[in-house]
Amino acid sequence: MRVDLFDFDLPPERIALRPASPRDAARMLVLDGNEMRDMSVRDLPGQLRPGDCLVFNDTRVIPAQLEGRRGEARIGVTLHKRLGPRDWQVFVRNAKRVRSGDLIDFAAGVQARAGERDADGGMSLSFLGDEPVEILLERAGQMPLPPYIASKRATDARDRDDYQTMFAREAGAVAAPTAALHFTPALLAALEEVGVGHALLTLHVGAGTFLPVKADDTQDHLMHAEWGRIDAATAEELNAVRASGGRLIAVGTTSLRLLESATGEDGIIRPFADETRIFITPGYRFRAIDGLMTNFHLPRSTLFMLVSALMGTERMQAAYAHAIREGYRFYSYGDASLLLPRRG
Repeated sequence: MRVDLFDFDLPPERIALRPASPRDAARMLVLDGNEMRDMSVRDLPGQLRPGDCLVFNDTRVIPAQLEGRRGEARIGVTLHKRLGPRDWQVFVRNAKRVRSGDLIDFAAGVQARAGERDADGGMSLSFLGDEPVEILLERAGQMPLPPYIASKRATDARDRDDYQTMFAREAGAVAAPTAALHFTPALLAALEEVGVGHALLTLHVGAGTFLPVKADDTQDHLMHAEWGRIDAATAEELNAVRASGGRLIAVGTTSLRLLESATGEDGIIRPFADETRIFITPGYRFRAIDGLMTNFHLPRSTLFMLVSALMGTERMQAAYAHAIREGYRFYSYGDASLLLPRRG
């Protein structure tokens, strides 16, 4: 499909630079079949049914943004995907000044050696020393805010909490599963009170989620890989929800992509522990999920293609145009949408 079918104009002032406070005070645009409703995240319990199950990503964002030097050259590094105990695949700013074997000095005495370049446009990086890399990152790293926020303001202490969901427990992501940023213990309790359950899986979101689609046609785009896991008990629980007539509502595109990767043609979710490069565009037949709660995405992005596959491209273009007119806040710290496609 032509990538320009997924383009739209977004005024810069619609990009949220801070999350709503409290988190569940964010607005929520509900697309339920052919209906569209302007609501709040706090209205979510009334939009779901008893027996439904929300599926959250429990990945935890690490301080994956590093500023360093190679000689006199300033080098910016964003960790992308773990390759080993001390090795990461990274994206590099000012990469022309870095060759394989070069030593990069970061803050607080943290050092790393550059490796080979890779097909995804980055290179490998090996951290020196005996301390665990997690400790080094806590010393020298910053929260890796998306470029559309970081280009407008500096990362600060608030982002350490703001850019982490209440479910975060499995360290390894370099971008937050941002749909879950809207959830609070009070909202979760309200959902449980009306009979809506929840389950957890893990997908370590990589920096590749922010890479632009440079191809003119979707079939020419190389999707980035991310590692995820669904254990046997969770797969069994999710299959039981669907067998009893409940719906699986993915909270975030990361949860959706992992669920779809773990589900066979028979609609059965199986245990999964592997990388996924699943790329969902219109025409895809969803196997696992019955709905999606997600934020508003970038034009021409793989995530806008995903929501268009779920609801229809014209429908999503109309919904985004409505959201822009009505002042919804976009992207990672922005408002939410609840997408419930008509089935049958």
